[in-house]
Amino acid sequence: MAEKRSNEVDGAFVEEGSVAGGSFVPVLRVPAVPGLFSEEGGATVLGNKCLACGTPYFPKAAECHNPRCGESRMADCAFGGKGVIWSYSVADFPPPPPHKFDKPFKSYVIGVIDMDNGLRMVGQMVDPLEHVRVGAQVELVVDTLYHEEGKAYTSWKFKLV
Repeated sequence: MAEKRSNEVDGAFVEEGSVAGGSFVPVLRVPAVPGLFSEEGGATVLGNKCLACGTPYFPKAAECHNPRCGESRMADCAFGGKGVIWSYSVADFPPPPPHKFDKPFKSYVIGVIDMDNGLRMVGQMVDPLEHVRVGAQVELVVDTLYHEEGKAYTSWKFKLV
């Protein structure tokens, strides 16, 4: 199987996709949900953080929910980096509509990750089940979720380090 690569071309990220005959053509990479993450300068999710107590939130919260916080001063923040697998599960069956996926459906691992930045996040794992272990270190990445109309729709995922 050919390795997937992505490059930034004229401000848009493109993924090389195979076509009949083994040649490669660029596929426009589009966020599946715009505004939740970015891959510019490295994978990040876009949330916020309370400036009073330091509690991070993803997705963004309107106010701080930390019961020990005396005030709520929220500021936008991009979170990326590494974390540790706290738990995981396997999706062995296709999700119901409106979720989208490439066909035929392939099972995938969903990880619960304790990020070094204080967030606990849920996301798909890039790696196969046989390599995933509780306590393993991972990093946040942006990867393809599904393809549609010549575009690769992306989301945040986690990859073993």
